[in-house]
Amino acid sequence: MACRGACCCGHVNEDNARFIMLLLLIILYLLCGAAVFSALEHPKEKQAKERWAQRFELFSQKYNLNKSDLEKFLRHYEEANMAGIRVDALRPRWDFTGAFYFVGTVVSTIGFGMTTPATVGGKIFLIFYGLIGCAATILFFNLFLERIITVLAFVLKSCHEVQRRRKGVLPHDSRQDSNNARLNREDSLSGWKPSVYCVMLILCLAAIIISCCASAMYSSIEGWGYLDSLYFCFVAFSTIGFGDMVSSQRANYENQTIYRIVNFFFILMGVCCIYSLFNVISIVIKQVLNWLLKKLKLPCRHCPGRPLRPRRNAVMPGHLRTRVRNISIDTDAVNDSETDGRRMSGEMISMRDFLAANKVNLAIMQKQLSETANGHPRPGGSTNRHNGFSGGVGALGIMNNRLAETSADR
Repeated sequence: MACRGACCCGHVNEDNARFIMLLLLIILYLLCGAAVFSALEHPKEKQAKERWAQRFELFSQKYNLNKSDLEKFLRHYEEANMAGIRVDALRPRWDFTGAFYFVGTVVSTIGFGMTTPATVGGKIFLIFYGLIGCAATILFFNLFLERIITVLAFVLKSCHEVQRRRKGVLPHDSRQDSNNARLNREDSLSGWKPSVYCVMLILCLAAIIISCCASAMYSSIEGWGYLDSLYFCFVAFSTIGFGDMVSSQRANYENQTIYRIVNFFFILMGVCCIYSLFNVISIVIKQVLNWLLKKLKLPCRHCPGRPLRPRRNAVMPGHLRTRVRNISIDTDAVNDSETDGRRMSGEMISMRDFLAANKVNLAIMQKQLSETANGHPRPGGSTNRHNGFSGGVGALGIMNNRLAETSADR
């Protein structure tokens, strides 16, 4: 079967190859991680098990207790522990403040696990409550990411404009020809694009600053070590939520109300920053996969002798990087009317969109971000503009675009 035009099966086979390569890399990553954690943690687990066996034996002999009765008692304590009963005095799990903390961990998908519903009604309600709450929180994170990138792009463009003016590339503003200077400046900067790596670095620094400040607070108030506090911050902010360390669980704190408000603020800002950072990193990973596919030059199964075409925003080696356009997080010029479609460049968001972000709807912004993750643009007049599907960020954007493509094929 011959391919029509510019190899109609190229994008499909390239997507499949990228999917398989990513799957293999993830499996390899999991195997390496399992080997490292097993080597680090398994010896300590064996030592802890041996110590517990010795203590159990000594305790039963010292107080002349039957081992089976003691084991039953310990199982009862484990059940009480699951219900929130601890030896140390902790705050109530299901008063209003405790329940508010719980629902916050639910909708943010952190799920520490130290508090779980025990009643049938609570478990059923959690299913429906989490379904709507998690979806709304993901939308909030997308809105936050949109505004973060808008602010970063505006700042980066301002810095770039100052640098060009110092070098004499851009004219200085004057009272007589301010309008002409402004038009010339816009024309000179129309092709400028902020680097995705620069945005990733800024988000990484923001996450580090928030984590360090939060760790200092947890270290002094909770009594944790600073490294343990950093560990908790990453586990909480990335929504992994192991639950081995949880903040704000003691019954009383000094300045308790202020601490809980600041704790909530740190967790909220940390989750938003890490979520944004993950999305930008996912774009970089996609670009690395594109570069690997180009280096492998996998042939098209339906087009013998024709290698798969690389995406236009693929990461290139150093000696080729100057031949292609810099990888950036914006798109080309945007049409005046949003309903007339947009000309995409395979990157993230237009600078004109950044400067007029309040006039650009969320669906268009998400569509641009998701097309960056997919690695190739779509025509402005494509069917997915009318089929009701909007883009998204990261996995959400890929899913929405696949649904849009399926609807368009029909």
